[in-house]
Amino acid sequence: MAGISSEECGVGRSTDVISSGQRCQSGEALAERRSSEQVENGTPSTSPPYWDSDDSDDTGTEPFELYGNYTWKIEKFSQINKRELRSNAFEVGGYKWYILIYPQGCDVCNHLSLFLCVANHDKLLPGWSHFAQFTIAVVNKDPKKSKYSGWLVRWWFSCNGVFEFAMFCLNTENAKICRYIASVWKKEHDWGWKKFMELSKVLDGFIDADTLIIEAQVQVIRERADRLFCCLDCLYRRERVRVYLTNVEQICRRFVEEKRGKLGKLIEDKARWSSFCGFWLGIDQNARRRMSREKMDSILKVVGKHFFIEKEVTSTLVMDSLYSGLKALEGQTKSKKGRAKLLDAEEMPAPIVCVEEDMFVLVDDVLLLLERAALEPLPPKDEKGPQNRTKDGGPGEDFNKDSINQDERRLTELGRRTVEIFVLAHIFSNKIEVSYQEAVTSKRQELICDEEAEVTQM
Repeated sequence: MAGISSEECGVGRSTDVISSGQRCQSGEALAERRSSEQVENGTPSTSPPYWDSDDSDDTGTEPFELYGNYTWKIEKFSQINKRELRSNAFEVGGYKWYILIYPQGCDVCNHLSLFLCVANHDKLLPGWSHFAQFTIAVVNKDPKKSKYSGWLVRWWFSCNGVFEFAMFCLNTENAKICRYIASVWKKEHDWGWKKFMELSKVLDGFIDADTLIIEAQVQVIRERADRLFCCLDCLYRRERVRVYLTNVEQICRRFVEEKRGKLGKLIEDKARWSSFCGFWLGIDQNARRRMSREKMDSILKVVGKHFFIEKEVTSTLVMDSLYSGLKALEGQTKSKKGRAKLLDAEEMPAPIVCVEEDMFVLVDDVLLLLERAALEPLPPKDEKGPQNRTKDGGPGEDFNKDSINQDERRLTELGRRTVEIFVLAHIFSNKIEVSYQEAVTSKRQELICDEEAEVTQM
């Protein structure tokens, strides 16, 4: 669908597009929009360590450099007689975008249709690809009533002339996740909602002085296949936490419980556990040390592949949780004081894994760690999650710093525990258990050979 420029209509006025990096310098972005107590310029962050920074990737970009928000004010909205309106192009993450609306609906009646579009898609070379998470809002005079929806999207132009994209939508008004997969022709360079909201509701506080305000937040994602990576700008992540914390907790808990269950079955099988203990105690200390460590890169690649599923809108927050948890482990290893930086000392459980240069190392005897991992309970669930503390996930609502701090600390601890269990399970199944099975097989062969020798002598 071809959009027309807002300048042609004479009613559209685009305002600022502000990246997170610019926001940190100016302190102006989102100041009016967010009626919250989030900490910005000049005030120390209440977040746990490692949430607000990331190691630069090969291109030198960090999440806050790939994030931006854009405000579009459409004046004289009641006088619009055009089918389509298009904002000015704005740049986020090195890509150009624009917002497209249909005031009377696109192929539907009595709805406002709203789309985010690639601005220069017709000038990009075949094979181009963008990957981003974004949120679009129609702003109400009462911020608590603003209408928000968001997607995690990968779209690209294939060489056969087909423009393909996968879309995953969370509508925070009804908390239902909708999945769409489509293949369309090149001219379809936009994606969004044909029924973003009913026109009758637009008049209920969304029009102020005959002006409609639309805001977009865009977070471009740069994946890393070789390590865990931070996906989201700090403020954008906090807004996602309020929507997805329960989902992320379920993902981490499900994984940890699955691994704990397998280890529990090993321990419950008295004969097998006794056999394994005999094997482990029978090998020399040097062999134990060699089998109790593994290169970080080799494990982190597997972690990333397991948890970063681009078709799942929660993947970015899961990855941020694991990244923060990994950094917490590294901080614990470097200094005992690192424990106090993340959580109070009495709250921090004894570690299972430590980091030594480029290696993951099990901190204690494998038998003790396996029993701990199988039997030690997980932290209790947060029964009063963000979804219960607020009506919906809109970023315009009030929420206090203590709540933000609590949620991010919880995600860091979930990430730390998940990384530890992943490392322990990986080292055990890929090194220790393999050696154990080889020893069992060798012992069986020896017994068979002995029996054959006895038969021959008879």
